[in-house]
Amino acid sequence: MYDVSTSTSSGKRAYHHGDLRNALVRAAADLAATGGPDAVTIRGAAREVGVTPTAAYRHFENQADLLDAARALAMDGMVAAMADFLAQVPADGDPVERALARLRSTGLGYIRFAVEEPGVFRTCFTGRLGGEAGGMQDPAPYVLLGEMLDELVAVGYLAPEDRPDAEAGPWAAVHGLAMLLIDGPLCDLGGADREAAIERTLQLVTRGLATGPRAMP
Repeated sequence: MYDVSTSTSSGKRAYHHGDLRNALVRAAADLAATGGPDAVTIRGAAREVGVTPTAAYRHFENQADLLDAARALAMDGMVAAMADFLAQVPADGDPVERALARLRSTGLGYIRFAVEEPGVFRTCFTGRLGGEAGGMQDPAPYVLLGEMLDELVAVGYLAPEDRPDAEAGPWAAVHGLAMLLIDGPLCDLGGADREAAIERTLQLVTRGLATGPRAMP
């Protein structure tokens, strides 16, 4: 499990004077973990922290504002999960194999996070995706995927001319499988069958990127 909050043992959240906003965000993350994005409400977060809704509304204009903040914290948890898997890839060895292992690790971390924290995962992709100015910032997992693709170009596995916008295919495949596993027809898949589905998807992703001079035959 990947901790995206810091609940107290009593179930209520203690907060330091002047830190109510962060306490409410972490309470919202707890609500998301147990009930998904629909469970994130200002009244619910205020109740978890032990303050009145009026006090919470001094920090958040409405439920959408709180959900935005909870989603940002959820994204941090997802990136931390991906980073945990990345850290397990050895620093030495064949550059192409290492770059491929790093790409697979990011995908595996993404899927594992979805399966182990489905409520938080759903929250990552719920709510207002763009800022008030209308521009959408790239989510951190998307940025991390881009870095992995840049590494594939650097080692000759992915052709430079195929790099622009190459994030869409791998992300769609990995995200699609994650959703199938938590909300779709594969949600009852377990054990070896689930692991096989994950491995097969990651294999197809890496093979689809094999356009460079050092791509495996």
